[in-house]
Amino acid sequence: MDRIKTFGGAAVLVALALWFTYQFVEPAPPRSLSIATGSPEGAYYQYALKMQQAFAEEGIELQIIETAGSVANLLELKKGADVAFLQSGIGDAQRDGRIEGLASVYFEPLWLFSNTASRLTRISELKGLRLAVGGVGSGTRKVATQLLQQNDLADDQVVLVPLSGNAAAEALIANEIDAAMTISSSDATLVQQLIRREDIHLMSFSRATAYARRYPHFSHLTLPEGIVDLPLNIPSEDISLLANAATLVASEDLHPALSDLLLQITDELFQQNTLFSNTDRFPSNDFLDFPTSAEAARYFKRGVPILQRYLPFWAANLIDRMKLLALPLIALFLPLSRILPPAYRWTVRKKVYKWYDEVQIIDQEAHNSASASELRVCLDRLHQIEELARDVEVPLGFAHELYGLRHHIDMLSLQIERRLPITAIAKE
Repeated sequence: MDRIKTFGGAAVLVALALWFTYQFVEPAPPRSLSIATGSPEGAYYQYALKMQQAFAEEGIELQIIETAGSVANLLELKKGADVAFLQSGIGDAQRDGRIEGLASVYFEPLWLFSNTASRLTRISELKGLRLAVGGVGSGTRKVATQLLQQNDLADDQVVLVPLSGNAAAEALIANEIDAAMTISSSDATLVQQLIRREDIHLMSFSRATAYARRYPHFSHLTLPEGIVDLPLNIPSEDISLLANAATLVASEDLHPALSDLLLQITDELFQQNTLFSNTDRFPSNDFLDFPTSAEAARYFKRGVPILQRYLPFWAANLIDRMKLLALPLIALFLPLSRILPPAYRWTVRKKVYKWYDEVQIIDQEAHNSASASELRVCLDRLHQIEELARDVEVPLGFAHELYGLRHHIDMLSLQIERRLPITAIAKE
């Protein structure tokens, strides 16, 4: 009971401090999130499927949103999607607010295939041709339009055909169009269908370095001779390509824990060697159109959060969220550790010491008493106090305090009895 009285107030104080601090603890991460990808034929969608499986292993559902491409992905992000794949150069941080960059994940070359008699080397050579660039909302269409404008090709000088993927490849093979452009990884369906055909040529940008210097979102890449197929020597010569970077961007509202988990999954998916990059070149915080999120900046600087290296995702997240609650405990520990022990000792001793006031009064009265009757009254009061003291319960560590009180009562009783006449004591 003494401990309850002493420590109960402290427990209430700690509980109030924890309750107040809990108001500032981040909510638990949601069990689902969405990602805007592109068409099922594209690399974005295929990577999203792998991400979906990785998230499912952690008990989180990743919803995949099919779109026409990067431009549409950006619109989906503004509508409420959590994450999106985006070609570098598509976004505008000033125009498109509340979006953060997470990582660039691989180079996306601009593949321009043609069924012309010889290999194209300049955009200006597209004049008068039918060019497949994807539908409205695709990043390829936007880049194609920009390249045509930069080379002074008017809208009526090149016929833009809204085909992509398999449809564009089949149309090119059937001579229904003259050229097809796509911005994608080397694994894309259109690229794999066309790069090995002898009747189809892959454009080599003779001025790739100039484009890369003028437009920072472009990089100049080289597809080395024979890299696709050494025995067949495909391609038959080095090909100069322009490339954007495939990036992951997110809404500012994406839960930090999900952002951390997404970055870990991204790291596992994209750090391998490719045709255009060495191992560990990606993921990276280069080539981002939007400011890097705080979680991504911390991840690229320090790596996987320490707790998530050793604990399951949900356990690590719970501990990470609850660490804020340690602050009031730390703040209260030092003063309470100094206050509570003395307070507890005082509470226990008070049960004993409160009788000393009465004993002192009796001692003073007995000292001033001259008659036997007054001394007997003092003696009776001491006996009453002694009986009441027997009912006092104290912890074993404080038993000496109680026995000390009883010893002092016995000593005072003996002194008073010595002052009583023998006959008075006999009557007792």
